[in-house]
Amino acid sequence: MKGLELIKKAMKLEEVERIPWVPFVGSHAGAMLGLTATEFLQSTDKIVEGVNKAIKKYNPDGIPVAFDLQIEAEALGCELAWADDNPPAVISHPLMNGMSLEDLKVPCPCKGRIPTVMDATRRLRDEHPDLALYGLITGPFTLALHLLGTDIFMQMMMEPEKTHKLMRFATDVALMMAGNYIESGADVIAIVDPMTSQIDPDSFATFVSPYVKEINDFIREAGALSSFFVCGNAKQNIEVMCQTNPDNISIDENIPLDFVRDMALKHNVSFGGNIKLTVVLLMGDEDASRRDALDCMDIGGKKGFILAPGCDLAMETPEANLVAVSELVHDELLQGELRASEAKGMDIELLDLSSHWAKDKVVIDVITLDSSSCAPCQYMMDAVARAAEPFGDKVVYKEHRIKEKEGVQMMASLGVQNLPTIVMDGNIDFISQIPPINDIKSKIEGYLANK
Repeated sequence: MKGLELIKKAMKLEEVERIPWVPFVGSHAGAMLGLTATEFLQSTDKIVEGVNKAIKKYNPDGIPVAFDLQIEAEALGCELAWADDNPPAVISHPLMNGMSLEDLKVPCPCKGRIPTVMDATRRLRDEHPDLALYGLITGPFTLALHLLGTDIFMQMMMEPEKTHKLMRFATDVALMMAGNYIESGADVIAIVDPMTSQIDPDSFATFVSPYVKEINDFIREAGALSSFFVCGNAKQNIEVMCQTNPDNISIDENIPLDFVRDMALKHNVSFGGNIKLTVVLLMGDEDASRRDALDCMDIGGKKGFILAPGCDLAMETPEANLVAVSELVHDELLQGELRASEAKGMDIELLDLSSHWAKDKVVIDVITLDSSSCAPCQYMMDAVARAAEPFGDKVVYKEHRIKEKEGVQMMASLGVQNLPTIVMDGNIDFISQIPPINDIKSKIEGYLANK
């Protein structure tokens, strides 16, 4: 069966003869061409060439055109910091820097890099009529964070009407992007809203649900399929996500796949995920990649499940690991042989932290995926930096990226289970949710008082 047909069948909760496979290839496609993320994400020709190479090598049923949650923010005036090995990061927030919401306008589809990805979509559509093309748009809550920064969390409590106005504007931007992607030939519009992992279900229902539901309804009325992407420990919000009426939700390894399966199917929503991005696909080998993929396939089953990495693939992910997953997906005999073999675990050497702590300072360890590419990680690091600043050299903080071996070791050594997480003097204090800066300051003051 053709990939597009398979994806449609899975999203309509029909039994499939083979579980569909969608590698979330973003800047990794640039690495396949020997390009930096900066070179890759600013060229229609390179995006098309890279995605074509990924299609040829990974034999997917669906694939994103581009995985970059800064396209809309850039078109709205946010300053970006470009990097070689990650998509750009937002480093300025117009609504924090004196601009009012009334000064912002929904950008023209001709603005910034929007034409770049729309042109790429049209060309890939012509070349791959039987493949499901995913058009990724920045979810309204994450775009609101790009525009206002972490001040939005205080605004939600103190001035909720202002937050609703901001969400209204961000939703209008999302509708513009969705409509243009659909006109350009995208089959699935993925609303990628990682910052929703940072709020509770009540806040989600108040400030996110009505707007995302509107986007999902628009996508459906336009004849396309919708998918709601979230990353991080958003387990508490899976049910409210399903209640926004998407065709699909997609999650990473922070949330158990069986929990998502049961919740999604209860609400007649398909689901996708959640091959481990770092410890398996990035740092593991072909065998580990096959085994983790098979675990996901066995949990997900052949009704409503789409196999995918937990999020955007790291640029340096070994191509052989993704080829191994692709071969497994298309080979039932290999799946049977692998099930019959013994599973192999991954041994992680714990770090000696005896000299890590300080008698007169608070040591803050922030465990992240990578703050240069993960929005919740970026905003958590920003909150820690702002909270630590008044204390001068009395506070030492460091980011540990689990895209690196040391980060994985630190995560295991500190007993951290979810990302991102703030650990102070060895105590896990803030798990997966960005706390108010004053809460971080209060914790620091408490630890200093006990020195």
